[in-house]
Amino acid sequence: MAQGDQIYILQRFINFQGLYEHHGIDCGDGNVIHLRKSTETITRTPFFEFTNGNQVYVKHYPLCFIPEVVVHRAESRLGEQGRYNLLFNNCEHFATWCKTGRTYSQQVRDFIPILSRLKIDNLATPLKEALQDSHRSDQDQLVNEALAEIKQVWDKTQPRYNKTLEEIKVWQAVAWKALQQGKEDVAKAAVKRKLRYQKQAQKDKKQLDQLAKMTETLLQSHFSSRHS
Repeated sequence: MAQGDQIYILQRFINFQGLYEHHGIDCGDGNVIHLRKSTETITRTPFFEFTNGNQVYVKHYPLCFIPEVVVHRAESRLGEQGRYNLLFNNCEHFATWCKTGRTYSQQVRDFIPILSRLKIDNLATPLKEALQDSHRSDQDQLVNEALAEIKQVWDKTQPRYNKTLEEIKVWQAVAWKALQQGKEDVAKAAVKRKLRYQKQAQKDKKQLDQLAKMTETLLQSHFSSRHS
């Protein structure tokens, strides 16, 4: 590990290795800057406290900022508070932004699914069963089944949601250009198209928020039961 490295530790959850990766930026002086979930604050923590005895890994990129810039970017956000969100604002999003300028989380793509063809109501029963008190072996199996079922739909929905957001930008630009050229009919048509995509994006976002809350509740409850 060295100054400016994006480091992370793996926290095993049942047989989903790496589901809980905790990311931070190595300052090179024995400290790590990271988004602390418990306080929802970007903070500076001693290296030994961040790792907590776990093996430390370094995430590599083909192209990224130089170490001094990475640390400076991390320090510029120290003390920042914001609502932690498993899907949209987690520790990896922050660390990747410091390192590359992109707000991105690979572990979200790999492990935390977004709802598409399954209805949220259809997931309620296995999730509720998994949250109920039971023998730990049974609970592990229920949680595994619930996560596996949800994970199947991740890759289908995320590209659609991202594409919808891009379409909104495109049609907004078309409408603005048409207005500048005095083509009101074209502008109106572009705005209608934009509004249609916005409606779809709002629907998807509502589902994402609901699923994120359900998934996080499941994981938090299961961890609490295993460590109580």
